[in-house]
Amino acid sequence: MTLPDDAHLTETLVESRSLCEGSFLKARCDTVRLPDGRLATREYVVHPGAVVVIPLLDDGRVLMERQYRYPVERVMTEFPAGKIDPGEDPFHCAQRELLEETGYTAREWACAGALHLAIAYSTEIIHIYFARGLVAGKAQLDQDEFLEVCAMRPDELYAACRDGSVTDAKTLTCTLWLQNVLRGQWPLEWRQGNESAGS
Repeated sequence: MTLPDDAHLTETLVESRSLCEGSFLKARCDTVRLPDGRLATREYVVHPGAVVVIPLLDDGRVLMERQYRYPVERVMTEFPAGKIDPGEDPFHCAQRELLEETGYTAREWACAGALHLAIAYSTEIIHIYFARGLVAGKAQLDQDEFLEVCAMRPDELYAACRDGSVTDAKTLTCTLWLQNVLRGQWPLEWRQGNESAGS
């Protein structure tokens, strides 16, 4: 497959300055040169990256979470997810987040790919993993973390996405993956939980 030449669309960095340096997120304002030579500014959030896990229970349901998300002021239903620590491998992060948030470990894992969450104003990339052969255990939530673990049938999740009960972008993307994996249209390469699943 030949990749297109995107030079006529590419913006090049001229100058970059910091707007905010938080403990989690950073904000920057860059001056860029447009393809036609003019200058413009781009404000964006620098994010460390994250993972999301689609945990498949043996009875055919998927493991979900409900938690209050302060910026949108509502309880959201979503797949388990979390940010990658500095230097952390995304697969190890996925294993850690599943255990910490739900108490479950998984015998088998598959890397499904990645998604860019907000391409207009954030560098965030989320690595998508499937997990199966789940074994229940005790959750290890952070002190400031409050969430409720639940399970949904795939058809219930599809309906919740359709009627607007589920609006979280990563969960909507993962539901597309789930639907196509269950239909056999998007095959996965499964690996043991102690192997590297790639990213």
